[in-house]
Amino acid sequence: MDKDKLYELKAEASQLKPIMNIGKNGITDTVVGEIKKHLKANRMIKLKMLKSSREEKDTESIANELASATASQIVEIRGNNVVLYK
Repeated sequence: MDKDKLYELKAEASQLKPIMNIGKNGITDTVVGEIKKHLKANRMIKLKMLKSSREEKDTESIANELASATASQIVEIRGNNVVLYK
């Protein structure tokens, strides 16, 4: 992804509200399925990592797992929020 496209996506992502919270159960098949469904419908989504999901891993490693499981790209990780794009 080139820098101009990434900049555009980050600007667009700042307007998004988190559509899903990742909680203490972490990344399950159900969560991955829901994320795939939302990505197909919206192409870009924002997720919020709750504190309970980050007990063993940090936000970045969870985001990388989600991106590979959903065949999407990470646009931005800001605090506890992750933006995925497909």
